[in-house]
Amino acid sequence: MVSPAAERGRAVRERLLHAAAELIPERGWTAVSTRILAERAGVTPSVVHYHFPSLPSLLNEAATGEMRKMLAGLNELLETTRSPGDAIETMLASVEQYTGADAASLLFVEAYLASTRDDALRERIAELVAEFRQRFGGWLERHGVPAPLETAAVLAACVDGLLLHRGLGLQANDPSAVLRRLLSTAPEEERQCEQ
Repeated sequence: MVSPAAERGRAVRERLLHAAAELIPERGWTAVSTRILAERAGVTPSVVHYHFPSLPSLLNEAATGEMRKMLAGLNELLETTRSPGDAIETMLASVEQYTGADAASLLFVEAYLASTRDDALRERIAELVAEFRQRFGGWLERHGVPAPLETAAVLAACVDGLLLHRGLGLQANDPSAVLRRLLSTAPEEERQCEQ
């Protein structure tokens, strides 16, 4: 049984993480201060440092926690998908809600940018992406896709790139058809190269 004090502490910690995930896209990573974060979460600034060793560690956890949720949802969707072509459709459909200017997109862009200056954050994001690529590569392998890990890496990078382009107001014409074509012609091209 969890004590009431432990439950309150967990709730405060979650409020702080939620507040950070809201503030990062609203203000930008470097503009989130302990005071602003505490105000948003409805606590005193000292409570922030009681629950987290530093403001950067709190921001890192908030951003990577949101990334983990998004990737977990994508993994669940892939498990209900029947073919590699359908997997592309599923991946693209799952990110359709992200415009590049929405809060989640901005949070991820801010985190990627901050990771260029923060080794711990970069390692955490890299671990999340590597785990997703590994799971997706395993799924592709079970579905007979050649070079499944390499294919997973490129497809994941394509989806990330498409999202970044959306933030610039650039749209790709039917990316699903292009990615399906790449996925379906890869074995044929390999056979032609071998002859």
